[in-house]
Amino acid sequence: MKFHTDENVAEAVAQGLRRRGFNVSTTVEAGMCGADDEQQLAHALAESRVIITHDADMLRLASAGAAHAGIAYCYNQKYKPGQLLQKILALAGRVSEEKMRGRIQFL
Repeated sequence: MKFHTDENVAEAVAQGLRRRGFNVSTTVEAGMCGADDEQQLAHALAESRVIITHDADMLRLASAGAAHAGIAYCYNQKYKPGQLLQKILALAGRVSEEKMRGRIQFL
C-alpha cells in the first residue's frame, strides 16, 4: 500500500512508514502546500495512494462522490505520531490496497 500524508499530518508519521518499507509522499514534498482538498485527493488518486489526513473536509468530498484511492482519517490530535503510525500499520496489515480504493477508514 502506498500513502500520501496531507500537510496537517506530522512528518514523523511519513518517516516511520518509510522506515518500515512503505512508499510515502507528503504534501510538502509534492509542492502542494496550500492546495485545496480536491487537488490533494486527485494527486493521491493519480498515484494510487491512500491519503492520511486529519481534515474532515476530505470526508465530505468523499461522501459527495469524489473518487479517491482511500482515506485514512484521524481526528486531529487524537493520537501522538507514534500511535497514529501504529494505527496505519495495523490498517496496512489487514486491508489490501485494492480494498482501500474508495474506502474511508477511521483511525
